[in-house]
Amino acid sequence: MSKEVVLANNAFLVSETDEKGIIRFANEDFCNIAGYSLDEMLRKPHSIVRHKDMPKAAFKSLWDTVKKAEVWTGYVKNATKNGDYYWVFATVYPFESCDGSKGYLSCRRKASKIEIEKAEKLYEEMKKNEI
Repeated sequence: MSKEVVLANNAFLVSETDEKGIIRFANEDFCNIAGYSLDEMLRKPHSIVRHKDMPKAAFKSLWDTVKKAEVWTGYVKNATKNGDYYWVFATVYPFESCDGSKGYLSCRRKASKIEIEKAEKLYEEMKKNEI
């Protein structure tokens, strides 16, 4: 049975992906919480940490938003390498890297118990409506 990994209050998870969601950078907090080394994460799809409980519509909203060069925020349940999970409040920014390539920067912080409870209820309803 999987268990929740609770982020430290000061944890700040950062990752950078290319336009297709392939990881180009992951900070130490992200690697530690997810249970992967940096080498294991680089050049992998960010969906490596996607949890099965997340509704498809949540990620459709994310991609639809960032592809319009807008900032997306939301609550995300992610999976760790060993099958546990953790919740974050995520902000995803479209940006242009110093080498001129476009991509996305994701910054995540600890979600509160109340925020998680609201997100769980919303996502349960969204999952019921999936085809």
